[in-house]
Amino acid sequence: MRSRKHLGFSLLELMITVCIALILIGATYMGMRPLLYRGHVDSAYDTTLMVLRNTRHLAITQSHEYLVIFNNANGTIQVQYQPPAIGGIFPPLQLVNTYSLPVDMSFAVQGGWPAVAPDSFGAGATAVDFGQGLGGGSLNYVAFMPDGSARDTLGNYNNGVVYITRPADTTINSSRAITVWGATGRVRGWRLVQQAGAPIWMQQ
Repeated sequence: MRSRKHLGFSLLELMITVCIALILIGATYMGMRPLLYRGHVDSAYDTTLMVLRNTRHLAITQSHEYLVIFNNANGTIQVQYQPPAIGGIFPPLQLVNTYSLPVDMSFAVQGGWPAVAPDSFGAGATAVDFGQGLGGGSLNYVAFMPDGSARDTLGNYNNGVVYITRPADTTINSSRAITVWGATGRVRGWRLVQQAGAPIWMQQ
């Protein structure tokens, strides 16, 4: 009587199959990694732009002062509400919300960026560079008023720029910038592009 062989995979065949699967997974991940990083850059930019525009809209519709404060140490954005003054004294700020950038993204600047900053706000050397034209150094916040303008806490128009980048990536596609024009509160987004062999900021 003929003996029946056991059906199934041998250990060697199983190991070869697993190795092939791991190689395919690794190759797919390496191919997709630039897209994942681009998604982080876009997410950080979209979040920052949304916070600035929505806070300005909130200040106008609620007829109150709201502040957007950038913390480039931990990549967070705080939105705070300034209650109206009582007897000439302003109560403490109230936290509205806190937003975070993806962990590999920062408010930062990188070497080799153009010396001409977006909207000519500064020299592109400070990560959060509000308070343009006011003197006394850079501010890390902007206050939106009920008329839609952007000011500092003393009531001066507050122009500025915030840079968003992935510090581990020096490619041209890893950086964005957002500017705020004080007198109108206009918020504009910028992308770093290569033109004639040199990087420049181009409005999105």
